[in-house]
Order: sequence, then C-alpha cells, then structure tokens
Amino acid sequence: MQSTGVLLGLGAVVLIGLGVLTGSATLSAIEAGGGLTVPAAWGLATIAATLALVGLSIRRLRALVRVAERLAQGELGATVPKPGRDFLGKLEHSVNAVSAKLTETHSAATTDLLTQVSNRGTILSLLFTEVDRAVRHGRPLSVAFVDLDHFKAINDTHGHQVGDVVLRGVADLFRASLRHSDVVGRYGGEEFMVVLPETGPEDAAEVAEKLRLLVQRQRFPVAADLSVAVTISIGIAGGQGKTLRAESLVRDADQAMYSAKSLGRNQTYVFAEPNDDSRVPSAPISAAGRARAHEVAAVARQAAEAALSELIAPLPHYRGKPSVLIATIGVAIGTDLGLPANEIERIRIASLLHDIGKIAVPPQILEKPTALSTSEWDYVKQHPRIGQVILDEAGGLLEAGKIILHHHERFGGHGYPHGLRGRDIPIGSRIVSIADAYDAMIQDRPYKRAIDHAEAVAELHRNAGTQFDPELVAIFARLFAENPPVADLGLLERPGTLPTQVRPARRASA
Repeated sequence: MQSTGVLLGLGAVVLIGLGVLTGSATLSAIEAGGGLTVPAAWGLATIAATLALVGLSIRRLRALVRVAERLAQGELGATVPKPGRDFLGKLEHSVNAVSAKLTETHSAATTDLLTQVSNRGTILSLLFTEVDRAVRHGRPLSVAFVDLDHFKAINDTHGHQVGDVVLRGVADLFRASLRHSDVVGRYGGEEFMVVLPETGPEDAAEVAEKLRLLVQRQRFPVAADLSVAVTISIGIAGGQGKTLRAESLVRDADQAMYSAKSLGRNQTYVFAEPNDDSRVPSAPISAAGRARAHEVAAVARQAAEAALSELIAPLPHYRGKPSVLIATIGVAIGTDLGLPANEIERIRIASLLHDIGKIAVPPQILEKPTALSTSEWDYVKQHPRIGQVILDEAGGLLEAGKIILHHHERFGGHGYPHGLRGRDIPIGSRIVSIADAYDAMIQDRPYKRAIDHAEAVAELHRNAGTQFDPELVAIFARLFAENPPVADLGLLERPGTLPTQVRPARRASA
C-alpha cells in the first residue's frame, strides 16, 4: 500500500510537470496563431487531469477535517466513508480507527459490563443533568429504585453464573420496555435505578408496575431443563420544578424501595411525606391501618433489638458489646444535622449493634495482641456483612443493617466491604464510623493503649477527608469541644424512644 501511495505521489508530480511544460507550449502555439495542435490538446488534458486530482485531494482533506471536528465535539462514531487505499487513505483509515477506539473507551467507562446498561456513575450524572433541566423549565421528574427480591438465595442455590443471567435478563426487559427518554442503570449489586424525565410520581408508579409485572411473568432460562423466576421491589420518588433535588430523590426512592420490601416484597411503593390525605398508589390502606402497622412494627423492632443487645451485652467492648457512648454520639450528630426522627432511630440501633457481626469472628483473633495475618484480617473484615445479615434476618431492623454494612467504608474510598466513597456512603454509616473510631481510641484494646479526648479529636481531624466525612468531624468537634461525650444510658434502656434533644453530657467531677 505504501508503494502504491508513493507511485501515485510521483505520478501527480510528473503530471504537474508535464502540465506546466505542455501548457507553456500550448499557450505559445496559440499566441503564434498556429491553432490547437495535438500536442497542445494533450497539454490541456494534462492540466485538467492535474487540477481534477488536486481538487479530489482537497475534498478528501476537507472531509477528514469535518470528521476530526465532529470527534472533537464529542460525536462518537463519526467516520470517513469509504476510505481509499492510497497515501491519503492511510490517514482516513487512521482517523476511523481513532473514532472506533474512542467509542469503545467511552462505552467501557459508562456502561456496566455485565448488564450493558449505564453504570452507577453514569446514571447518577444523568440524574443530576435531568434535575437541572426539570428545575430550569419547571417540569416533572421521577426516579425508581429497583431491587431483585431474594437475589442472594438465587446465588446461593444456583451459583453466581445463574445470578448473572437473571441480572442481564432483567436489564434487557427494562431496556425493551421503557421509553426512549427513560434511562436505566445498574446502581449496585442487584439494584437498578431508572430515571423518568417528564414523569410525575403517580405516572412513574404505573411505569414501575408495568415493569414489575413483566419481570414477575418472565422465566429466565439458565440450562436446558432449568429456568428461574424472580420478583422485584420498586421505590418511587419524584416531584416537579424547583422542589427537585438529586440527593433527595435518591434517598427517598431508596427509602421507598426498602418500604416495599418491608411490606412483603414484589410491589411498588411511592415515597410521600407524612400526610394522611395523600394518595399512595402502591399502599392503598387507611391512615388508621398504617398507624397501627407502625405501632406493631415498633414493638417488633424493640423486641428484636432487646434480644440482640442481651445476646452481646456480656461480651467485651472490642468483641461487639453494645456501645451506649457510640449511640450517644451518633444521636447527637444526627440531631444537630436535623435528620428525621426515623433516620436518627436507625443510627441509634446501628450504633448499639454495629459490631454484632464480631460474634462470628473467633475470639483468639479479636484478642490477639500482635499484628493480624492476612487471613485473620480477612476474617475480621467480614463482620459488617455478618452484622447486616443478622439484622436482616431479625426482622424490623433491615435499614439499620444497611448502616452497619457500610460503617467501615472510608470517605476517600479504600474502605470495606464495598469501597464506597464520599456521600455514596449512607450518612448513618458515616456518623457511626466517627463515633466508633472515637470510642475505640479512648478505650484500651489488647493491641493498643487508650488516648485521651483531645488526642482522639485531633486524630479525627487528621483523618478527615480520607477516612471520615470532614463536615461530620467538624460537627463532632463542635458538639464536644468543651466536654467529652458521656453515655446516655436512656438510649439503651428505652429502645425506640429518643430524647427530644441530645446535648453533650457534662462529665461529673471526680
């Protein structure tokens, strides 16, 4: 191909040279009045061919420039049609190869590899864009959180490969059933997020119900004689215009999804602020019935919490004993932030039971006075997951379990078990993380001596932004600037009951 390009280039030079020579002869002959001889005609033809060749090259160069400009503006897939085989064709092929590589790289960065829908970062970025648009134009927008029911049981029974088949199948159903303007993304694990522009909550509930029924009726083939059925729980949150906030939509849709699961799974629940007159399409029960259900659920939560607390109460603090001090700090920070009462209650429960998963870790590992081996450390890192499983199975404590699962994540990433970063970590988990670290620093451990309050606060500041949420560290330091926190035993003795206001307790003089 290179030799062909060289020959064409030489040919063009020869044609131009001949054109100049014969062109001069032709002009001389015409000026002398000799008429248009055969050599002169050949000269004119040579000039015309040369100009045509140059014109063709210029047009191809212009086409190349246009494709390059489109790529620079972010138009993926722009290519040169029918690139040639000459020297200029090599450049055209190279531009097309760059375009294909850009498309491939963009797809890898924005698409979930397993399900081929948008990944978490992309769907959240799109949500922020849609919220800005809806706020600017006063338009409606809704978000749906979708969770596959009992998905762990599918993985445990049939293996993760079957679980992957189900995830891909559900994603394909969503893609085929949603409008062109709607976008579905994999939020994490077995959770999907659907962004529904130009859609209010009630219309979004209808869309969600359509998806739920489609999934419920579908069977996903995983072998010649085996297929798997699955159901989904969906939470909806939405609004219109200036009332919309991306963070609130994510939080409220997630809460609504957990409500759908708590009410029995395989249903849609629409988030609504407490208002007995508001219509909740997915939960058509009376206000009195709903209130009674909350009362019964509160009793169940308190019973479960009391039973679990009693189980771990005799243990040392480093092996999972309920920490009233951590609960006191967590409730104080949550109250200062103005979090809803139910969120503060979840933080209180999670604070008391945050290390309950350590009951499954061998005591000799937790009490080892020297550095842990890699396998021992892997054992310790399981305790947030074990704690979440315990609270999930206990019933009524599911949302507190989510806080426990993530209380060892780090604000800058690199925590465990999921390596979440920044505000992707639930706020309850971020609060418990600070309270837990403070409690650990001021108490003796088999492998480390305690430090005092001032040193512990300084250590929190040193790790703000990497391990801890810097805003929450600042709140902790302000709340307990004059006096260290003192455990409020009322938080342990009266499960489910919160003080009207929590302030730092004054330490009694010795």
